[in-house]
Parts: sequence; structure tokens; C-alpha cells
Amino acid sequence: MDLSRYILKSIAAAVTEPGSVIMLVVLSIILYAKNKKISLMQKMIMGEYIHSPLELTLSQMVIGIVFGSIGSSILAYLGVAFDGNSGIWILFIISIILMLYNPRFFCFSYSASILGFVSVIINIFYKDTMSEIPISINIVSLMTFVGIMHVLEGFLVMFDGAKGAMPVFTSKDGNVAGGFALKRYWPLPVALIIIMSGNADFSVKLTSWPGWWPLIQHGIMYTVLTTAAIQMMTLYGVIGYSSYTFKMNKKQKTRFSGICILIYGLVLTGVAQFGEINIISQIAVIIFAPVAHEFMLYIQRVIEAKKDYIYVSDDGICILDVMRDSPAEKIGIKSGDKILEINGEIVDNEKSLFATLRKRYIKMDFLIRSINGEIKTISCDNLNGRRFGIVVVPKAVELNNIISAKKDSFQEILSKKKKENH
Repeated sequence: MDLSRYILKSIAAAVTEPGSVIMLVVLSIILYAKNKKISLMQKMIMGEYIHSPLELTLSQMVIGIVFGSIGSSILAYLGVAFDGNSGIWILFIISIILMLYNPRFFCFSYSASILGFVSVIINIFYKDTMSEIPISINIVSLMTFVGIMHVLEGFLVMFDGAKGAMPVFTSKDGNVAGGFALKRYWPLPVALIIIMSGNADFSVKLTSWPGWWPLIQHGIMYTVLTTAAIQMMTLYGVIGYSSYTFKMNKKQKTRFSGICILIYGLVLTGVAQFGEINIISQIAVIIFAPVAHEFMLYIQRVIEAKKDYIYVSDDGICILDVMRDSPAEKIGIKSGDKILEINGEIVDNEKSLFATLRKRYIKMDFLIRSINGEIKTISCDNLNGRRFGIVVVPKAVELNNIISAKKDSFQEILSKKKKENH
């Protein structure tokens, strides 16, 4: 069979086969449950939904399928392939175990390193025996796979990571500083090439492929493919992004994080090719993946730590977020702006701000200092009972209203809100 046709058919099957459809439905239900909590918290904070649970879930699923198809094509044309006894599916089990242990380690960099080490140790143990090796994974293909997954993650974070962001607050020199908690997941159906024996069920023998293919391990793979058959196996991975920021807006943060992840993915993809040299280079690549990942996260923390807090109500009241299609957005108020005066009256705190907004003025003139320091006046007609559509950074917070971000805070927030309404 022709390579291009086979790759396209396999990618299509990855999202249309009954098993794949069932997996997509299960993942959709899980993501919908998570997004429902996010939407409810947004409604409690903003008064209205910013994004409905269905909108958040559908965007995740559609974007995930599109990027999964792109990733499958890239991996196939690079020539990333695994033996039938590679145990590549174990990678996803290790990822789930690490997530249950600590969500911070829910990343292929860590799970692939564990699987790679196990494979290398098993290969060393079985090297001088006649027994069949239970797990033998190609380290170059494994780490190239991880690198490409991070390249995809980088683009996903840059373009979709800010959706569903939650306003959060922290203490800064005795004042309250606002920021954003970011959490987003994308399910990716990935079709991988599995090298099988010539008579294996559901495998096909390639009859033609481009002279340049495969791009990695060209000599080894060319020899294998002339004598073996291949099978495309679909695996479902979930790429997750979780972070917070008090010193960037949510789009700046996801753009910055996405670029860092993208660079890491490209570097790891390049470094992975050295695993072809010998077992020492394989071990070096296996160690490099998690160490470089930790270094990438460290660099992000250092760079952001040098920045100043941008959402602080030191003079005027700082706008943390603005709702879509709200009166505030329509008159040009933006995240990071500070409201200094309304109709000539100085705004001392958030209570006086909302008390003024509740008054049925025919027209309101806002004196605004933008995030770049520009002073301007913006006018707004009667709200006609509509919410203004802003989240502000309070001057201070009462102790009994503080909720630790380290706790499972959703239920606590919900119970507090119910008490306030009774």
C-alpha cells in the first residue's frame, strides 16, 4: 500500500472507529464535568457565564482532534515507529499513575523517561540470553514522540490556553493582588506506526514510499520496512496545561508558556536523535527529557518573578477581567485599567464603585488610567439594569472570606455563596 494513503486512512480511523468514538464520548463527559465547575465559579464571580460548559468542552474536543490528526501526520512522516513488543501503551498508564500521585508530573516527559529506563534495564538484562525481550522500545522514537507532543502542546497553550481562566487573588505587601488561574485539557487521538511481523493480523506491507522517508533513523528503518509490515495503532493522550499568573495578563501568560513549551519540544526532538549512537547516549537522552522540562519551568518562574504585579488597586480600582459583550467591554474598558473617578467623584474602594454603578444615572463618565499610564475619560449610558461586567481587585479582603487555593476550594466557595444568599 502507498504510504500517504495508509497514513490518511489511519488518521481518519482514529476518530471514526467504534472504540475511538466511545473513548471520545467518555473523555467528553469527564471534561464536561470539569468545565461545569469552571463555568459555575465564573458565574458566581462575574454574575453570568463567560463560557458555557458545552462551549468549553466542544472547543477542547474539536481542537484536540485537529491537533491529534496533525501530530499523527508529523509522527508518521518523520518515521516514528515502535516494535510490536514496545509496550508503548504503558506510557499512558504511567502518565495516569503519575497524575494520581501528583498532577504536576502529568506529562509525557516524566512517564517516557520511566518507560525508557525500564526498557534499557530490561534490554541489558536480556542482552546475553536467548529469551525473548518482553519490552523493547526504540528510545529515539519514544523521545521524538514526546518532543512532537510538546510542540503541539506549545501551540495549543498559545492559542487556546487562556479560555476558562479563573480570577484569583494573593497578598502583596499587605495589599491584594489579582491574577489568573489557568487550567485546560485537550484529548488527542494519536495514530502510531507499529512494526509487525509479515503475517500479523491487520498489518499491511508498504509497497511504495518517498525516497526521503523516514526522516529519522533512515538506515535502520529502511532495512526494517523492506522486510516487515506495519500497523497503525490509535492511542488517546490528554495534554494538560495548568498554571497561574499575577504579573501578566492571561493571554501574555499563555503565549509566553506556549513559546517555552514549543522550544522545549523542538530541542527534545533534536536531542532525541543522539539516542541512535549507543546505550550511553540513550540514557543521556532519557535523563535530559525530565531535567530539561524542569529547567524550562524554572526559567519561566525566574522570568516572571522579575516582573511587577499588574493587578493591584493601589490608586483607584483595578479591573482584573471584563466580560464579553458587556457594557464595560463595549465602551472600551480593558483588563488592567484602573477606575479613578466616576462623574467627578473619587472611587475609594470597590464598595463605592459598585454602589455608584447601581445608581440609575442617565450617563456615567469614568476617569480611567490604562495599563500603560494613559489617562482618559470614557462615557457610558444608562445600564438599564444590566451588570456592568467587570471583576475588580478589592482594596482588602475580610479574613472569613479567604479560601486557600491549596484546598479543594470549589465546594467551599459554593457553600460560602449559599450562606450569603440566605
